[in-house]
Amino acid sequence: MTAWAQSLIRISNYEVETLQKRLAEITSRRATAEMRIAVLDAEVEVERERARADADANMMLAAYLNGWKSRKATAEGDLTVLDAEEAGARDALTGAFEELKKFEHVAETTRLNQMVAQARRETAAFDELGLRRRAV
Repeated sequence: MTAWAQSLIRISNYEVETLQKRLAEITSRRATAEMRIAVLDAEVEVERERARADADANMMLAAYLNGWKSRKATAEGDLTVLDAEEAGARDALTGAFEELKKFEHVAETTRLNQMVAQARRETAAFDELGLRRRAV
């Protein structure tokens, strides 16, 4: 394999690895955002149960629910942004894999063409050698 092909493949591998790390980080942030929403949902249920049992808590439930709605909307907005970011990262990773495969294909085709050319040269040399021996 030629040096230029090795360099292109190495660069492409690096890009794929970088994008895989980026996607893993986004997936981690997404899991954290989903967990935050689940915690908010659990907290609101606890507050509703407490409001059923305690008159003072019941009076403050409306204010709590207003704050909860705001926090949940923020968390859901973060999740929407992460979904879009994840989709973009997946698309970029797919493109990087395609580029890597193209470079690997070109390198392999070049290697095979070099082998065919070498075989042709050897065959021509043997043919020439055979013709010389016949002529003698």
